[in-house]
This record gives sequence, C-alpha cells and structure tokens, in this order.
Amino acid sequence: MATAETSLPERATIPAYRDGNVLRWLTAYTASLVGDSVYFIALGWSVQKTAGSTEVGLVMAAGALPRALLMLGGGVVADRFDPRRVILGSDALRCLLILAVAAGIALTAPALWILVAVAIVFGAIDALFVPAVGALPPRITGPDQLARVIGLRSLSMRLSQIAGPPIGGLAMGLGGPAAAFTVAGLLFALSLPLLLTIRIRSLGVRDAEQQPEPGTARNDLLDGLRYIRRHRLIGPLVAIGAICELGLVGTLNVGMLLLNAERGWGPSGYGWIVSSFGAGATASAALLAIVGRLPRAGLLLAGTLLVCCVGAAALAVVPALWSAAVLAAVVGLNAGIFGSLGNALVQITADPAYLGRVTSVAMLTMVGLAPLSYPLVGAAIGAWGAAPVFAGCGCFAGLGVVIALASDAVRRAELPRQRTGVTA
Repeated sequence: MATAETSLPERATIPAYRDGNVLRWLTAYTASLVGDSVYFIALGWSVQKTAGSTEVGLVMAAGALPRALLMLGGGVVADRFDPRRVILGSDALRCLLILAVAAGIALTAPALWILVAVAIVFGAIDALFVPAVGALPPRITGPDQLARVIGLRSLSMRLSQIAGPPIGGLAMGLGGPAAAFTVAGLLFALSLPLLLTIRIRSLGVRDAEQQPEPGTARNDLLDGLRYIRRHRLIGPLVAIGAICELGLVGTLNVGMLLLNAERGWGPSGYGWIVSSFGAGATASAALLAIVGRLPRAGLLLAGTLLVCCVGAAALAVVPALWSAAVLAAVVGLNAGIFGSLGNALVQITADPAYLGRVTSVAMLTMVGLAPLSYPLVGAAIGAWGAAPVFAGCGCFAGLGVVIALASDAVRRAELPRQRTGVTA
C-alpha cells in the first residue's frame, strides 16, 4: 500500500521547472495566491459600499492582526503535523468561509461587523496556512533543486499580483461582491485536488539526538526560538531579514509614494517606478528558476543587499523619472536575489523538525515588523523631506550587510551543487 511520503530520489536530478510534482504544487500555490488577491479586493469593496473609506483600513487591519499574533503558533502546528495536511485543512476552511460569505452577500447586504468577523477568521486561518506552505518546498524536491523551486515560487507571487486585481475587478463589475467572493472561493477549491496529488519526500531529522521530546505548544515555540537564536547560519539570516524589512520595505512602499508626490511625477510616474521594481524582481526570480544555483551564495546575499541599500538611498536624489525607474529596476533585481538566496539557505539548512517554526518567524518579520515602519517613514518624510529619510533607512538596512559579513557562516554559505546523474 502506498504511503503519503516517498523518498523521491530520482526527482533530485530533474530540473524543477520540468518536474510534474513541483509543477502541480506551483499551480495549486498560484491558484491560492490569486484567490487571496481576489478576496482582498472583494472584502475592500464590500466594506467601502457598506460603511466607507475609513472603515476599509480598519477591516484590513482586523485581518492582519490575528495573522501576525498567531503566526508563531502556526509554525508549531506545521512542525507537529504533516504540513500538507495543514495546508489542505486551512485551504478548505478558507474555501468554505469565502463561499459562505458569497452566498450571504448574494441574499442580503452584509453588516460591517460580519465583514470584520470574516477578516479576523480569515487572518487566523492564514496564520496556519503560511508557515505550512513555507515548510512544504523541501518536501517536494531535492536540496539541489530547492533554489529553483523558490525562484518559481517568487514568479508565482508576481503572477498573482498581476492577475489577481484584474480578475477581482472583472468579477466585481459583472456580479458585484458576491461574484468576486465566489471566484476567490473557487480558486481556493481548485488548489485542493492538486495538493492531494503531490508526492511528499521524507526529510528525516538531522539532529534527533539533540531534540527534546514534544511538550506543550508554548514549550515547542520557545524551543524553536532558541533553535533559531543558537543556529550559526539561520540566526544571522533571520536577523538580516528583519533589519532589511524594517529599513527598506517602508521606504519602498510609503516613502516612494510620498517621494512621487514631492517630485510631482503624478500617478503614472508612480506606476512606472513600481512596475520597474516589479520587473526587476520578476527577472531575479526567473534567473534563479532557470540557473538553479548561484555560487558564493552568502557573499552574493550580502552584495545584493548592499546594492539595495545604496539604491534605496539614491532613489530620493535622482533627478528624473526615467532614472528613478531604472534605479528601481536595479533595486528590484537585487532585492529578489537577496530574498530568494536567504529563503533558500534557510530552507536547506533548517532541521526538518523546526522548519515550520523557522518559517513562521521569518514570515512574522514581513507581516508584523515591516508595517511598523510605515507610519514612522511617513512622519519622518513629512518633517524632513524624502532625501534624508531615504538615506537614513538605507544606512539602517546596511546593518544587515555588516551582520552578513561579520558572520563566518553567512560568508561561507553555499547552495547545494546540482546532481548530474540520475539515481536508480
């Protein structure tokens, strides 16, 4: 009788972009991400029609709060149970929730409190889904193909950002919020049968003799945090990622919007800059997906982060829109390589028993820490202007470069070499 887990030795030699197992996972993941995008559009429009513009931000924050608060607990769940089962269960719950909302909206206009409740429940389910998704890639391919898988995952994220809004807008135009929620629910449903067909490889446990017996969820969480803090490579990488999120994300999101207004480039100018950054990030994802391995990964990670820091600081002083767009593309290219390399090194290095908790901590820096910089960046630019704030944020993010170069483990980090033969 076949088991859910297989060793998949032959899959390690197949390029990820030709591996049916990886492509089924990628299709399911893309469908789920596009569903996310359509859901957020449907929720925002429903709130705006029910209450007003002010309440839109409050409802979105209501959904983000449980996601951030419960993310670490989601990592514990992903490590205690089969990540694929957690993904299937959470995706099924999201599907049922959103289809139920669609049915309710089709019958009557929803009250604001119902939309708030939906956002909170969806955010809580996401706190289970995200760490489990992060723990799955090493289980569907070999270590030598993991960088390619992460590149493909980045491409999937970019595709969902491009395809989701038009799909959501079209559904809203044709059938209103009920149709948009229905489309989102059906996209979640589409991912379920694809996930069921994925073959999972057994990772084993590298440091079994050092691991404590499973305890309470709190003890498991603290054990995971200690594992990250003590790990020679993962600890510095998580710290570097957190510093990068705090220093650069607010600058490139809120700061870029305010810089555009300061320069008078208008909505089209802002669109060119954002599109250029996205094009650079997409190119980096395609590069990693194709080549599969970049040499001297640790040093390259530090170098690309340095380019991001210098480029972000320079964005506030370039004289013309076209030069800002070119610089944004360069920053996007290097940011994509930096993020993909850091993610790949963590996934390859982490002990399988801790992978969900490691992923949850890394994701928490994105959904929890990065938004903290938004009001600070906005207030600082209002007080001092864009140029000094961009320069200061670039210098702060440069601390990540210092940590990377000071860590022997990061400097020497390498991605696994690809196998050339096929194992029988």
